[in-house]
Amino acid sequence: MAIRNPVEWIVDQFRTSAVAVGAAGHDLRESHEQELHTMLPAIRRVGVADLRDALARGWEDFKASRTDVIFLCVIYPLVGLILGGIFSGYDLLPLLFPLASGFALVGPFAAVGLNEMSRLREQGVDASLGDAFGVVRSPAFGTIVLFGLLLMAILLFWLVVAAALYDWTLGPAQPASFGAFMHDVFTTGAGWTMIVVGIAVGFLFALVVLGISVVSFPLLLDRHGGIETAIETSMRALRANPGPILLWGLIVAVLLVLGSIPALLGLVIVMPVLGHATWHLYRKLVAYVPSAVGR
Repeated sequence: MAIRNPVEWIVDQFRTSAVAVGAAGHDLRESHEQELHTMLPAIRRVGVADLRDALARGWEDFKASRTDVIFLCVIYPLVGLILGGIFSGYDLLPLLFPLASGFALVGPFAAVGLNEMSRLREQGVDASLGDAFGVVRSPAFGTIVLFGLLLMAILLFWLVVAAALYDWTLGPAQPASFGAFMHDVFTTGAGWTMIVVGIAVGFLFALVVLGISVVSFPLLLDRHGGIETAIETSMRALRANPGPILLWGLIVAVLLVLGSIPALLGLVIVMPVLGHATWHLYRKLVAYVPSAVGR
């Protein structure tokens, strides 16, 4: 069985995701006019204290249902370890680190079940693992999946860019071993070019995802709106609170890195805390009042 070029495989997956997103474009256009006549979310201003409180509330939610969320979130590092093993086994080491960092791009979608648990707990419901998977019964489930596909397409595009960056610097030949790859990355000028440019480009990808999704999934769960409303609300939240939301993105990135160090196992705790905290951050950022378009 022949192993396909990873870039070709990624491009094919990106095209598949793009087709899925494009197929929904017609429905989105039809619903756009109706969305504009609904109550638009008003954005509150938040500060560092609000970020600390959101994390504290996320920690409390985690402690209240840690057995269920640990079971749920063990899937995340498990998938990472499996994919890491596959990529290492097929000499695709150049994409291993972009893949690990790229998990953060789909993190908001991966945490949607945790958002739902926090939403229910806020209402006094003793939420369980079954409630997390109860997202499939949400009226907005189709929109949530579509938005997840959009984030997956961004992740795949990031991997395409990362592969091209490796080819430009250290490639196109594959590294002989993991040790040789690490040596080339950290002891050569081309390796440091790849690191610096890769971090800069990765930051842009992360900024885009942060801007369009900081409150999108909680909003969809809470108000059952459309993708355009969710993205617009997230972008407005970023414009109104650039410092706090960029700090939130930095906190998320740092915690994900720390959780990834011990073979990704720390994510079993980091992921649920961040997933729950995202719901509470949404509650602090978004309020609903009648407003005009473009507020």
